[in-house]
Amino acid sequence: MDSSRNLALSVAVSLLSLVVAAGGSLRAGAAPPAIAPSTMPRVAVVDERYQSYNVEMAEVIGARFWKPYPKDRDTRPPSAPTKPAGGELRIGMDPGMFEARPPADLANPRLRTLAAALGPAFVRVSGTWANSVYFHDSDDPAPASPPPGFQGVLTRAQWKGVVDFALAVNAKLVTSFAISAGVRDAAGAWTPGQAGKVLAFTKSVGGDIAAAELFNEPTIPAAGGAPPGYGAAAFARDLAAFRAFVKTAAPRMVVLGPGSAGEGVALVPASLAMLKTEDLLAASPRPVFDVFSYHFYGAVSQRCASMMGPGFGATPDAALTDEWLSRTDRVRAFYAGLRDRFAPGAPMWLTETAEAACGGNPWATTFLDSFRYLDQLGRLAKQGVQVVMHNTLAASEYALIDQATLTPRPNYWAALLWRRLMGPIVLDPGPASPGTHLYAHCTAGHPGGVTLMAINTSRTDTASIDLPAAADRYMLTARTLEDVHVELNGRELALGAGDQLPSLQPTRLPKGRVELAPASITFLVVSGSGNPSCR
Repeated sequence: MDSSRNLALSVAVSLLSLVVAAGGSLRAGAAPPAIAPSTMPRVAVVDERYQSYNVEMAEVIGARFWKPYPKDRDTRPPSAPTKPAGGELRIGMDPGMFEARPPADLANPRLRTLAAALGPAFVRVSGTWANSVYFHDSDDPAPASPPPGFQGVLTRAQWKGVVDFALAVNAKLVTSFAISAGVRDAAGAWTPGQAGKVLAFTKSVGGDIAAAELFNEPTIPAAGGAPPGYGAAAFARDLAAFRAFVKTAAPRMVVLGPGSAGEGVALVPASLAMLKTEDLLAASPRPVFDVFSYHFYGAVSQRCASMMGPGFGATPDAALTDEWLSRTDRVRAFYAGLRDRFAPGAPMWLTETAEAACGGNPWATTFLDSFRYLDQLGRLAKQGVQVVMHNTLAASEYALIDQATLTPRPNYWAALLWRRLMGPIVLDPGPASPGTHLYAHCTAGHPGGVTLMAINTSRTDTASIDLPAAADRYMLTARTLEDVHVELNGRELALGAGDQLPSLQPTRLPKGRVELAPASITFLVVSGSGNPSCR
C-alpha cells in the first residue's frame, strides 16, 4: 500500500473515532429525537399486576414437560421426534420432546424471594395438563393412576402449595379447570363437580382464585384433552354452564376467555385440527367473558419446528428484527378485532406468552430474548392490554429462572427493572429513529417521575436521543447477545449471599445527548418531570 493510501486510511479512521467520541450516531439520518417527558400524553393505564407469569400445572403435579436441550445449546434443529405408532404426535407423550419431572418445590426460599421481587403480580397455574387433571379432594393417599377420563392427579397438598406460594409472593391466583371426559355427564356436557371442589378447598386454606379460564386453549381441543369431535357448539354450551356455576360458587371470580392460541401468525400445521375463535364466539348461546384473553407465541421452538417444516420456527438472526418484534402487534390486532365484534369494551389480557411455543429455543435463556420480552411489554401496554403473563416462571428454556439451579436468567433481570421502574400509567414518548424503540410510563412509586425505555436493536450502531433534563440511567447489555449473563451499567447482575438481590444502582447523566449502545436496553428515569399525568 502506498503512502497516499495510508494517509487517507489514517484520516478516515481518525474522523470515525471523533464521531464516536463526540457521541454521534453511526446511523445515517436526521438529528436524534428530542424527548419531552413533561408533555408526554397519557395513552393508557394498565393493571398494577400488568407484568405477570405462569406456573404450569405440569410443574405442580409432576408430569411430562418439555425436555431440556443439550448443554451445548446447539442452535441447529434437532432430528424429528418419534411419533407414537398408529397416530399423530400427542402432547405430553413423545419421549423425544418431553421428560417426566417431579413436582415443583414452590416453598423453595430462593424461588419465593425471586418471585416476590416481581410482585404484585398474577400467577396463572394452567396449561395443557390442567385440562385433564383430577383433583384428589382427600387427605388419603392419591390414587396410583388417574381415574377414567383424566390424565393426571392434583393433590390437596400440591394445591395448598400453590395457594401458599401466591400468598407469600404477593400474587393473585389465576387458573383453569378440567374439561376432559372425566367431568362430563352421559350427554357429554361439562359438569362443575371438580371445579367446585378446587374452589372450596382453595377458600378453606385461606386462598382465593381471582380469575379463571374455563380451559386452556380451546382452539386446539384435540391436543388439550377435549372429547373427540369437540366443536364451537360444545364450547358455547360448556361456557354457559361454567358461568352459571361461577355466579353462585365464586361470584367475584373474573371469567376470562376464550384463551385462544395459534391464530394471527403461522404457528400450527394445517394437519392439526383447530377451532377458529370467530366460530367459538359466534356459537349459541353466545359466550360471554368478563375479560377477553388470548395466548401469543411468535413461533414454535426447535422441538416442534423439526416436524412442522419451514415457516414455523425462529432463528437468533431474526431476534432483533422489526418483523419478529412486531408479530406481537399482529396477533393482538387479530384478537382485538374479534374482541371488538363479540365483546366490545371488554379488557384484554394476554394470559400466556414467551419467545416460542414448545418450551422455547435455546437462545430464550440468553440476553438476546430480553429485547423481545421488554419490547413486547412496551408495545402491549401502549395499546391498552391490561395484563401480560409470561410462560413460565421457572420451567423450560423460556422461563425467567433456570429450572435446575433457580438462577435468574437475563429475562428475570429485565422483568425486575420493569417492575421497579415502569408504573401503570402509560405515556406516548413520540416518534423514534429507525432501529430505536421508545416507550414511556410514569415512574413506579415516584410521583412526578417519568421513565423512558429505549431499545437499540442495531447490533453494530450507536443511537442517541436528547433529554431536556438530567436522568438516572439503567442500561442492560451483555458481552455477547447469546450470553446467559447480563450487565447493568457495566456490572454483572447476580444474587448475593443468602440469595440477596443486588442493588440496582443507576448512573447519573446530565441533560443533553444520551447515547444508546448497540444492542442495548436503557431505562432513563427523569424525576420531577412536571408531567400532569404522573402526579
